[in-house]
Parts: sequence; structure tokens; C-alpha cells
Amino acid sequence: MQKRTIIVSGLAATYPLGGVAWDYIQYLHGFYRLGHDVYYLEDTGGWAYDPFNVTFVDDLTYHVDYLRNFLKRLDPGLEKRFCIIDPDGRHWGLSAEDLAGVVKRADVFINISTTCQLREEYAKIPVKVLIDSDPLYTQEHFPVYLDGTVGQDDRWRIDEMLRHDVFFSFGENVGQDFCTVPKGVVDWIPTRQPIVLDSWAVSPAKPSRDVFTTVLSWQPAQEGPRVAGVQYGGKNMEFEKMLDLPRKTSAVLELALGGGRPPRELLAAKGWHLVDGFAMSKTPWVYRDYIWDSLAEFSTAKNAYVATQSGWFSCRTACYLASGRPAVVQDTGFSHFMDVGEGVLAFSDEEGALAGIEAVRADWDRHSRAARAFAARYFNSDDVLTRLLDEALR
Repeated sequence: MQKRTIIVSGLAATYPLGGVAWDYIQYLHGFYRLGHDVYYLEDTGGWAYDPFNVTFVDDLTYHVDYLRNFLKRLDPGLEKRFCIIDPDGRHWGLSAEDLAGVVKRADVFINISTTCQLREEYAKIPVKVLIDSDPLYTQEHFPVYLDGTVGQDDRWRIDEMLRHDVFFSFGENVGQDFCTVPKGVVDWIPTRQPIVLDSWAVSPAKPSRDVFTTVLSWQPAQEGPRVAGVQYGGKNMEFEKMLDLPRKTSAVLELALGGGRPPRELLAAKGWHLVDGFAMSKTPWVYRDYIWDSLAEFSTAKNAYVATQSGWFSCRTACYLASGRPAVVQDTGFSHFMDVGEGVLAFSDEEGALAGIEAVRADWDRHSRAARAFAARYFNSDDVLTRLLDEALR
């Protein structure tokens, strides 16, 4: 394997929440473990989210310390491999001169979720990779772009996307006849979240609580995508179909609720156990402990993923699985290419959700072993990132 210089972008400091940190940093960590010369960059051009005051700020002191501490504990040496550029152009971590040196020798630039502005110096990197982590949200305006009726702002966004060279999507069914995510503009290569298995494998053999959990934001702040006159939505649209679930099982179902104006009183009245989402996501380690303390995950997916049968699979769920925690999760079409039924119990309606919950409770040990095996088969960072790099450099 040839050693490459790789820059990975994300939002781990901009949004200092446990799940977000794991989503992006496992790319950095995974490439680093493979022996590549890899660096993490955040250059969004925007302010950073302050989860304590639920606002945005331009002082990144907390955010940079949060990221640096995570990287140092995760794998000493990683804390020297990041650069955050604030709205005023100040560099945190790597200096401007050091970053320029990395950019000049970089082979691959990986823009996850289109989070990084593509400055001219980044555009000169030989291979620029775009990873779509939000299928349908990314392709919403493709049809009007193709027919020439797209608005100016959306045309600019798509044109910026097209400055990349290779395109990957978590929507592994995108392009298939049964998937209704708009086609055209670019050809998407399937990919998925890399999980550094060793970071999760040290979980306790048995969880401390007999509870099904998940961490979620109820409803996105922005309106969901509209395509061909159809309005799609967030996770709340699918969760509303499951509101009565706690009344139909003796299992404890817990939601660590973040933003999105969740109907807390209604959820509590229906029997859902509620905890504060930020408290469970304050650091990456608190977030990991919350997963480890859980018997299993129960969750729906965003309506946009489900209705289009995109094949999207949750990064969070992959972390549950790598920890040996089974997952009862809504099928977005991933059952077309993943072997579900043990470890991952996919459902499409309330009856299927109940059956999955009871199956896990009846034989947790078997489903726990299967969960770890599922994560190793489909999400092992060594395999996912090696394949991604091979495809990008082909």
C-alpha cells in the first residue's frame, strides 16, 4: 500500500457534540492507523455552535480544546494533525504555514458532507473527493439544475460540488431503479461510515441498563427537501408512526433528545423515557459510555432516507453494533445489500419494530455477537477506507 498525504474535512469542532466527533474523526483515525500521512481540516467560513447557550460564536477556544483533547486521548499524536480556521482567518492547531505545506504535498482532499469551502489552494490538490452523507438533501435540486430552472444560490452550490473529482454517497442505493433519489449530474459511488473497531470493542460485555436507547434531534431546523412536488421530512415524520410503541411492550424505550422542538409532554405521556440529548453527548466519551450502557438501539430514520429507499445507514447505529449492542432500526433500503435479521433487526412498520425488540430481549447474547460481527463485516475502517481510497485514485 502506497502512503498518501490525505486531508479530511468535517464538523467535529464546529459542532462539539459526541456523535458528530466520532462521525468525522474516525476518518482521520482510520487513515492514520493505515499508515497514511493524514490531517483533519475545518474551514467552513462560518461560526461555531455553542451547545451550552444554543447559539453560534466566533471564539473557538472551547471548540479547539474539545477537539484537541479528544484526539490526544484517542491516539496520542493525532492532536498534532488538525487545523481549524475561524471566520476571521485565524488558524488553530497547525499554523497557516504548516497547513500550506500539507496542502501543497497532499494527494487527496476528502470533503465530507460538503463541509469545507473549496479554496483555490485546495482545488489544486490532485484528487478531490466529495462524500454525500445526507442522500436526497444533497440531490434535492438536481432535477431543476438539469432542466435549467434552478435558482442562483442552488446553482452555485451544485457548481461548487462539481469542482470535486470523485463522488461517494452513504445512499448506497442511489442510481438503482427502485431508489427515488434524483439521478444525473454526477455518478455516485457507494460508501459507508468507517468505524475504528478497536475504539468500541473494549465495551463492557454486558450493559449496565436494560434499556433500548438512541440519541436524536427531533426535527431539522430547515424544511426538508422537496422534489417533484413531494415534500420530504426528518426523523420526526417516521417516529410519529411509532408513538404508541412503549404501550405495546414491557421494554424500556429511551430517547436522548436534542433539538428540533420535540413534543416532550406527548412522548412522556405515551411512555417514552426521556433524557437530555446534550448531557449524553457532551463529550465523545460520554456519548460512547451512553451507548455502552444501553441494551440495544431502537430508532427510526429521516423520512427522506426511508421514502426514497436510499440505503443510508446511521453512523450512530454502526457504533452501537461495534460495541456489541444490537440495533432495531428502520429500513431505508439497506436490507437490499446487508444481511439483516441478527444483530441488526430492520423494520418498516410498528409490527416489525415490536418483533425486533422482542427478538433482542429473547436472546440478547446471540444478537450481541451478531452485532459485532455485522460491524466488522460492513464498517471496519480498514476495509471501508482502503476501498474508498482505491476508488478515488482509480
